[in-house]
Amino acid sequence: MTESPTEIAGTELASSGQFLREVVEPCRPVVIRGLVGHWPAVQAAARSPAVFRDYVSQFDAGGQTEAFFGEPNIAGKYYYSDDLKGFNFERRKMRFSEALDTILSHLDRPGSPSVYIGSVPVNDYLPGFSAQNAMPLLAPTVRPRIWLGHASNVSCHYDAFENIACVVAGTRRFTLYPPELIGSLYVGPIDNTMAGQPVSLAASSPPNDEKFPLFRQVKDQALRVDLHPGDALYLPKLWWHQIEATAPFNGLVNYWWDAFSAGPDAPYTSLLLAMIAIGERPPMERQAWKAFFDHYVFRSNGHPLAHLPADRHGLLGPLKPDNYGKIRARVMHLLRGG
Repeated sequence: MTESPTEIAGTELASSGQFLREVVEPCRPVVIRGLVGHWPAVQAAARSPAVFRDYVSQFDAGGQTEAFFGEPNIAGKYYYSDDLKGFNFERRKMRFSEALDTILSHLDRPGSPSVYIGSVPVNDYLPGFSAQNAMPLLAPTVRPRIWLGHASNVSCHYDAFENIACVVAGTRRFTLYPPELIGSLYVGPIDNTMAGQPVSLAASSPPNDEKFPLFRQVKDQALRVDLHPGDALYLPKLWWHQIEATAPFNGLVNYWWDAFSAGPDAPYTSLLLAMIAIGERPPMERQAWKAFFDHYVFRSNGHPLAHLPADRHGLLGPLKPDNYGKIRARVMHLLRGG
């Protein structure tokens, strides 16, 4: 049976430190009810989509963004074409204000195409919005993005960063799958995607599709939750999520950041490097490297040099203040052929 994530009230979080310790570090999704219900943007959208547009327009810097247009027959499900080479929607460049006006004008015209704009950097396109609609749980350096449109279905995908998704208008249903189910999700191409990240073909297909037998065995392990205006979802990196916007007009503001970064290098970079360095070696050699990764990187046996005094750990000592830079320099030297 599909279950729901843990829920807390936004009033239970008194500080960013508490949020990091109690919500982020366990690496499990958490619904935070009412976290941003006080935002002027949420209150404007509660009055009407037109009032929300007028509120947002005061910040509009006139920038151009990309909008997705889908014919009525796709019912807001922006997805691949049948051959996985193309897509079932059209991309158009237009000013942010024009896109928002188009979304609102189509609300009163049955049979119109659906329109969706996503991942728009708020501080660039709507300077001043963040000051009035601030996220108290994160540092000001974590920059928000805004997503607006009609009813839609964003295919199941993952992100390589922590995420707080805040519903501003309408309703959103999140269906979540843990990272360890990746082998049963039938992941699509990683270099031909709709919006940057690969999607789960199985989770995005009709129920009980016979092409995805492994998925049928795990689909009930999903977590599902409905969010309303003012609610937020903390989503750890690498959790798969399908997002359905279920109202005629929907808006969301989200924040991506790496809560545990020790430097400028992202874990995904090492994954790509491992693909070319290890991915096509013989099976037994891959197993040998897996044992080394488990030991040195994932540390399934504890610290690799726990049997030695701390002052003899060398490069395996704490990354800060010096070891991060030393290891990085060695990696760059090797990549240059040194």
